[in-house]
Amino acid sequence: MRKACSKRKPKPCSRRNSQTELVLGKLGRKNKGKETVDLRTLLILCAQAISADDHRTAGELLKQIKDNSSRLGDGNQRLARVFANGLEARLDGSGTVMQNFYASLALKKTTAADMLKSYKGYLSACPFKKLPIIFANKMIYHMNENASALHIVDFGILYGFQWPILIQHLAKRRGGPPKLRITGIELPQHGFRPTEKIEATGRRLENYCKRFNVPFEYKAVVAQNWENIRVEDIEIDSNEFLAVNSLFRFENLLEETAEVDCPRNAVLKLIRKMNPDIFVHSIINGSYNSPFFVTRFREALFHLSAVFDMFDNTLPSDEPARLTLENEFYGQEAVNVIACEGLARVQRPETYKQWQIRTMRAGFKPLPLNQEVMKLLGDKLKAWYHKDFVIDEHNHWMLQGWKGRILFASSCWVPA
Repeated sequence: MRKACSKRKPKPCSRRNSQTELVLGKLGRKNKGKETVDLRTLLILCAQAISADDHRTAGELLKQIKDNSSRLGDGNQRLARVFANGLEARLDGSGTVMQNFYASLALKKTTAADMLKSYKGYLSACPFKKLPIIFANKMIYHMNENASALHIVDFGILYGFQWPILIQHLAKRRGGPPKLRITGIELPQHGFRPTEKIEATGRRLENYCKRFNVPFEYKAVVAQNWENIRVEDIEIDSNEFLAVNSLFRFENLLEETAEVDCPRNAVLKLIRKMNPDIFVHSIINGSYNSPFFVTRFREALFHLSAVFDMFDNTLPSDEPARLTLENEFYGQEAVNVIACEGLARVQRPETYKQWQIRTMRAGFKPLPLNQEVMKLLGDKLKAWYHKDFVIDEHNHWMLQGWKGRILFASSCWVPA
């Protein structure tokens, strides 16, 4: 029996090698003719080879990908370069490449000013952050129109870029602005001052409120595990209008495949205990959360190829904001999705349909979309952005995409 098995065993490997040789042969001919290389096929073949522990084939494919990808090329070449970093880190196995990648990011010490420049470039190029911010701010403003005090609990406040626009609107409110209180929730930073960044966010918001004469109070809540935060930590006042907000940060929470006591559900239950007047939730609509590597790799490739194609059509190739977003923000995300497993993998997006089920199970019901707000957002999309951006709605979710692929979604909830 062992002899029979040993005769059959090499066949799948030889088929894979012959397929690889065929692709590499075509690639060589294409290069001579100055034609486009099918980098997506090479990436998937490389991922399959790594999954099968065929390191020799994976190494050959990875070399071809790196030779034909570029940090300053077209969208496909830039995407391939980013994914090659992830494949190389996974193939390395020891984590050396991964450590070097994150070390290079840490050394850059990106400041809030640098991030603001990149953020402005992103907002000018695409609506994926800008429209959800307008959506959230408009809904919070309309819902608390007559409240004398507004308390915003922001899961993932980071630099607080969302709130200056709302502060301006509150300052102009008939009858004067409400007292504004923001509780900013964030992960601790590495190093000796784990709360430095979130406290700096509070100071910037305080200065902004002084400029517009809006009474302001700020509290930072820094926790490695958001599911361990207690309602008491938030200091809820029943006389305040309570708005809970999360802008694309819940995909970093672990779910059932990583933890039996799902942190994702625990945080939703925490929010339900707060009994908010409105919960505004924006998510990345992605399917690259599979525990199976090749499946996850394919989904991440399809999702991020739309993002890199969007940049290719909306920003100059040498635009600093584009380079920062592609190589630091999306580059870091891709390496994490591709190279990391278990608790080390922090990028875990789900679809809006999955979040719909989760949120309803936690004791919420969706608010119907405000059609005036939706019309405003649709008009802004047409006036400000490329024709291939799309906005739609389904099951009380505002959907955003590029060339028909839904990439982001936003919704509003109240306790059921």
